[in-house]
Amino acid sequence: MKAAESIETTIARVRLVVFDFDGVFTDNTVYVAEDGTESVRCWRGDGLGLARLREAGIPAVVLSTERNPVVASRSRKLNVRCIHGCDDKLSALRALAAELGVALFDVAYVGNDVNDLACLEAVGLPIVVRDAHPDVAGAALLRTTAEGGRGAVREICDRLVSARARAGRMPAGAGADPQAG
Repeated sequence: MKAAESIETTIARVRLVVFDFDGVFTDNTVYVAEDGTESVRCWRGDGLGLARLREAGIPAVVLSTERNPVVASRSRKLNVRCIHGCDDKLSALRALAAELGVALFDVAYVGNDVNDLACLEAVGLPIVVRDAHPDVAGAALLRTTAEGGRGAVREICDRLVSARARAGRMPAGAGADPQAG
């Protein structure tokens, strides 16, 4: 972010949002059955937020080190591209941005823990969830009021869509009021 640029201008400029999964879409809780099957807890309202983000013309991607198929399964349900089992998140982020023709300056990255730090430092809009690890909180320009897995993704989506609407950068017919109906 340029010194003279406001946070709202930075938010409105975002052309791609990349989310970590565990601790962002989830509350970092994992349930383990006796057969070793894992499941997680997610916030249902995130799906509506992500749909609004798509309508606003802002693609979202999940980028996770987690190898458990639950990441891909939840991403599929939310209609969000997923890159998981990724050991080098920064390289994957750079490759993704290049593939989509988006400068890292125009990317928002949402994380919560130390394995997100390099990505947070590389993008134009670094965001952490309220309960992010203290070692990454200082790298963020924004911190959600909601905790990971408790509405943080929805909060981010709504904020990005609202900023884009105020800046007059919405596709025709997009960005309906989330409170209506």
